[in-house]
Order: sequence, then structure tokens, then C-alpha cells
Amino acid sequence: MPAPDGQVLTVDGRRTPLSRFTRERITLLGFIYATCIDSEGCPLAYQVFYRLREEIEATPALADKVQLVSLSFDPARDSPAAMRHYAGSLLEEERGVRWYFLTTGSVGDLLPLVEGFGQDVRYSVDRSTGRPVRQLSHVLKVFLIDRSGYVREIYTSTFLHPQTIMGDIKTLLMEGGDR
Repeated sequence: MPAPDGQVLTVDGRRTPLSRFTRERITLLGFIYATCIDSEGCPLAYQVFYRLREEIEATPALADKVQLVSLSFDPARDSPAAMRHYAGSLLEEERGVRWYFLTTGSVGDLLPLVEGFGQDVRYSVDRSTGRPVRQLSHVLKVFLIDRSGYVREIYTSTFLHPQTIMGDIKTLLMEGGDR
């Protein structure tokens, strides 16, 4: 399926189309939110992305052909400044694999992306009051997108292993045209 497009914000607050980050390179995109504490969710995605980044950088022929994107689905709290903080020193590194940390300006900008990727997300509810709490509930999904902007694989926490993803990236590179 084609990766959906919509407006996102960079860590500098620049509004830009998501397609800028899902074309021309093989892209691994994961939805996250910076305050997630579920060990099988966002922290796992961050850890796997970090390990993949190291593996890809160890293979110079891959470094300029792959990019990573962490896209927040909590625009109320994950402002561009919050995403800059979340990224930390990764933003200052000029070498190797590009890793972008993005958010949206509003839930209205976010919803077409979440729906387009088929990413389920909902606010948890406080059982005693019935009111939403600030913790999001979601199934971890990471999307492998080819250079033409098509989603070629979707990984959940069960299958989110660097070796598996590296194999899929190499397969896409061998295809040449990707799609």
C-alpha cells in the first residue's frame, strides 16, 4: 500500500510533508510517543532502531540508502522541542544513517496518517472516573517503506528483530526499483 502523506513538524518546527521522509531511501517508520513506558512498545522500537542504525553504519554501502523515522502520535505533549529532547545527541551526529524525529501540529494533522497506516491508538481511561488519562494505548507497529513510498512490511513487537529487518532491507535494495 502507498504510505500516506500529510503535514508533519520537524524538531525545528518546520512544517513539511511526511513524503519528504518516506521517499528516495528505504525508510523504517515507527509511531511513538515520548512518555511511553511500555517495555514492549516505544522503548522497544527505539532500542531496535538504535541497533539497526549501528548495524547499517557498519556497512558503509547501506548508510546512505536507509533512513529511520520516529513519528509521535501525541502532538499535545510531543512538540518539536520535546521531540528534539527525545532525540538527544542523535540529532548532532552528522555521519551515517539519518534518523528523523517528527511530530504533527495537531490531532487533525495526525489522524489521516494514523488511519492511513492502520495504526490503532487510543487514550486509556481511568476506570474510577471514566475520563481519559494521558497514557496512550497502541499496538507497536513499525513500517518498512521502499524508495517509491510503498509500505512493504509491517512489524509488530513479536517480529521486531534487527536481523529480520536487515534481511528485508537488503532484499529491497536487491530489487532496485523496489516496487
